Amino acid sequence: MERFPSDLLGAIDDLRRERNAIILAHYYQEPDIQDVADVIGDSLQLAKAAQKADADVILFCGVHFMAETAKILNPDRIVVIPDMAAGCSLASGCPAPALRRMKERLPDHKVVSYINCSAAVKAESDIICTSSNAERVINSFGPDEKILFAPDRNLGAWLQKRTGRTMALWQSTCIVHETFNERKLIELRVRHPKAKVVAHPECEPNILDKADFIGSTSALLTYVETSDAPAFIVATESGILHQMKKAAPGKELIPLPGMQENCACNECPFMRLNTLEKMFLALRDLQPRIEMDEDLRRRALVPLERMMALG
Repeated sequence: MERFPSDLLGAIDDLRRERNAIILAHYYQEPDIQDVADVIGDSLQLAKAAQKADADVILFCGVHFMAETAKILNPDRIVVIPDMAAGCSLASGCPAPALRRMKERLPDHKVVSYINCSAAVKAESDIICTSSNAERVINSFGPDEKILFAPDRNLGAWLQKRTGRTMALWQSTCIVHETFNERKLIELRVRHPKAKVVAHPECEPNILDKADFIGSTSALLTYVETSDAPAFIVATESGILHQMKKAAPGKELIPLPGMQENCACNECPFMRLNTLEKMFLALRDLQPRIEMDEDLRRRALVPLERMMALG
């Protein structure tokens, strides 16, 4: 059985300095992981941080596609992830061979892929987007250009409403955001009439229709911090509540539950695979390490750079 230092946080900090490492953590990570990270953010913020990283080692505390993105942007750096099994239902729901077959059926469509996808899918895409910049990416195409949006059908449907564009939508969803309970949301609004509902666009349309504000994880955080409302019903992964409490300590935060009673449906099971113990081992052993075929990396880099060029 692996033995860990009694001062795990101190040991991680020592290894960070020894390895010249930067620790990137998504808002959906456990609070302890967020607190030890150098940079906390959503997918766009972390992609930019990875691109600018002045470090020999990147420890990415998120899910696999995020660490892959860091490797695509930083081929000469060692990129490790605490648990290689930390996947994503959106990424697994859109295999690259299946996307290629759809492209063959829709040869006149440009492919816009949400960053929640594999490197192989990125390599099949014309441009990548995140929930923070998706609307800007869609609007960058001419009005006569046809678009295939993958893999999140809910984000795609929301973008269609926002932009007025009709797009072919890949039919995948996030296992967390698809489970939020509409009946519970209605009950919470009755019990908390002054609360604003904030929702991530990965949520189902019936939840988004009842939201006061829809935005990326970082946009939701900013809205809660700056809004005059005293309370918020939060329809996204519950890990963001840690930063919301820091940013708006006097406000009431009410996580929207999932469809099943007494479940942790608003927690991503993949994000929760990462732990402080696994972070320590990843920095100590420089494993599990993200490796990638160079041809694949170069092809996946092109649509990411197109996204970055939009600002």
